[in-house]
Amino acid sequence: MTARSAPRPDSVLKAASRVLLATLLLVAGISHLTWGRRGYRIVVPDWATELLRTDKDAIVVASGAVELMLGGALLALPRERRRIGWIVAGFFVAVFPGNVHQWRTGRDAPLMRTDRARFIRLLLQPLLVAWALWSTWPERAPGSKVQR
Repeated sequence: MTARSAPRPDSVLKAASRVLLATLLLVAGISHLTWGRRGYRIVVPDWATELLRTDKDAIVVASGAVELMLGGALLALPRERRRIGWIVAGFFVAVFPGNVHQWRTGRDAPLMRTDRARFIRLLLQPLLVAWALWSTWPERAPGSKVQR
């Protein structure tokens, strides 16, 4: 391998970051559909069921399915990476009000059993959004412009 064709350290870091993000989404999706399902139903705000005109379990199942699809898409659709990054970021923004509700009401959910953990989760949400966008942003070759 020549120096010219060697992967750039930032591209390797981004690839590893995408795989880690996809893994996080896949594990979260599985937990929404299996062992954590009941716990997640507890923290779905009542207004969400009214807004979406469905029950809490359906919201938990749907969000789990979306997490599985997004995690799989990050791994399986490299040509759509940038678009998927925006969708993942949007998903993290969309679930943020539920996380705020969970923190305000003090309801336990899987891995969120203390007020401190719930508050830290709120602070991490913008980092998840940034992670989704950064890890899927196209690489720039030295001296070139970013693809639009």
